Amino acid sequence: MRKKTKSAAKRAKAALKKTAQGLGVLAGGVSVFLLAMRMSFPLPQRTALVEELRPAPDISATGLREMVAAQSALHPGLSGVVTLQNGADAFAARIHLARTATVSIDAQYYIWKDDLTGLRLLSELQDAAKRGVKVRLLVDDNGTEGLDQELAALDALPSAEVRIFNPFTLRKYRRLNYAFDFFRLNRRMHNKSFTVDGVITVVGGRNIGDIYFETGGALNYIDLDVFAAGPVATDVSADFSRYWASPAVYPAGQLITLLPGSETQLEQRDAALRNTVEGRRYAEYVHSSAFSDALMAMTLPMEWVPALLVSDTPDKVLGLEADSDLMIRRLFAEIGTPQTSLDLISAYLIPGTTATAQLNDFAKQGVRVRTLTNALESTDVAIVHGAYASYRKTLLAGGVEVYELKSDAGPRQSVREIELFALSKAALHAKGFTIDRRRTFIGSLNFDPRSRRLNTEMGLLIDSTAIAGVVSDWLDENLATIAYRVSLDAQQDLVWTAQDRDGTEVRFDVEPNTTLPLRILIKALGLLPIQWLL
Repeated sequence: MRKKTKSAAKRAKAALKKTAQGLGVLAGGVSVFLLAMRMSFPLPQRTALVEELRPAPDISATGLREMVAAQSALHPGLSGVVTLQNGADAFAARIHLARTATVSIDAQYYIWKDDLTGLRLLSELQDAAKRGVKVRLLVDDNGTEGLDQELAALDALPSAEVRIFNPFTLRKYRRLNYAFDFFRLNRRMHNKSFTVDGVITVVGGRNIGDIYFETGGALNYIDLDVFAAGPVATDVSADFSRYWASPAVYPAGQLITLLPGSETQLEQRDAALRNTVEGRRYAEYVHSSAFSDALMAMTLPMEWVPALLVSDTPDKVLGLEADSDLMIRRLFAEIGTPQTSLDLISAYLIPGTTATAQLNDFAKQGVRVRTLTNALESTDVAIVHGAYASYRKTLLAGGVEVYELKSDAGPRQSVREIELFALSKAALHAKGFTIDRRRTFIGSLNFDPRSRRLNTEMGLLIDSTAIAGVVSDWLDENLATIAYRVSLDAQQDLVWTAQDRDGTEVRFDVEPNTTLPLRILIKALGLLPIQWLL
């Protein structure tokens, strides 16, 4: 019997050894393959980036500059700001600025979609370049899939240049790049700005695409931008130039070859989309709104207030930004401690242990702290919700008011439907907060590890009770109907309550409008040690 036992043990040991050897060979083969891929698709040797030295602008040279100069003279040292809460107004602002530009357009975006509004705005940049405006377009390469030829055509114009931030070298199958160059490509430029003639800018949470401008598709984002003029716009322009010259940036011409016949592809595709029913209806709405009328007449009711640009350095993507230089550290050092209230809105909220403790400390000191993020039923990145969910009970126990945006979609979401990345009819994409109903931050920064440590971010800190009221008053008026209030019951279990459409209160003892398999999956994902990626 002992011989048989020893023999079985030897066979098991031999089998384990053979398996380990096989895994070692497999791992070695995969490593060789990935190394070969990386060597086969390296970053190109970057050509010298020619930077022109621009003279100080003649402030009276253009209508925009003349208007801003006149207003700035009445409000020395202050910037004029107005919030863009409506997607169509946000799109109209960019279109009108592109058409009004006479000197320069600097556009910097994380995502530029290949759709109706993406092609429309890209065409406006092309038109501006053709009339002699200096157009500089800087795009992160993670969000321009399908637009290589259109970008190359714009780049080919004498007055335009396109540069690509942290590019993929394998152009056709972009996601495959992550397999052999993950740690470089995992860091992205998340900034969003559109600056014209150096004196007016649009900064905020919106990328370029239909879902950000409330048209075309099942998912529309609730988002927020700021239209700003004066000194802060000049600062945004200077910040753009800093990114434009970053070592992480490559000229589009080094990465994309313009194919014969593609020179007119953008005009043709844009014209086709503009002539669709959706294209005509959206254009009519955009150009007939009261906001558009005020924009064209240059009579926007801007608040002239102190405004500060806060941004990461482009070196963050290279892993070279010091902790003390991180945007989020400088932002909160500038803000200080709230005295009465803190309203925090973040599409993706993973506060971490340090920020959770800080929010709880504020609440214990008598500060009213409210957070708004997506509910599981409305989020478009469900894996982030899994990480966020682990902090809810701690926040609630510390006195923080926790709200989660409802989706206006009827169907229940399930594991099969979302495949970890869900689409619903409405989702929160705005990022910002107000302090003491006086200071407001609006920008690209989510309150999650990715924004804090991996991606570059930017935004405006505005000192204005009127602008703060736009955010905090909106929460006061709408939270009861658009969001679930999350609370703890007597047994310290989570409860979700909200007003139904007829005004009656509804209560859920589990994540609203979700299935059990999805909730189990989200719970499991929340246990994975991957928060630093999210």
